Amino acid sequence: MTFEPGARSAWHSHPKGQQLVVLSGFGRTQELGKPVQELRPGDVVWCPPGVKHWHGASPTTAMTHIAVTGTANGKNVEWMEKVSDEQYTAR
Repeated sequence: MTFEPGARSAWHSHPKGQQLVVLSGFGRTQELGKPVQELRPGDVVWCPPGVKHWHGASPTTAMTHIAVTGTANGKNVEWMEKVSDEQYTAR
């Protein structure tokens, strides 16, 4: 998946967790209640099952990653509210 500069997912969670492998560019991710984390090529991020999080590109650079999730009871994601600009730019 590729996110253009400034693009990000909505808050979401995965019943079996999610692993991200950053292939190119620069990005950001955040688990609820934790600081925003910068992402670079080669980074591997694990988000545990049921943990609310988001991910996307940096404000100025696109980011491409592979996302691996599992499925529980026919569902692999629960989408939630949009990430605000304040949340996206927080440090």
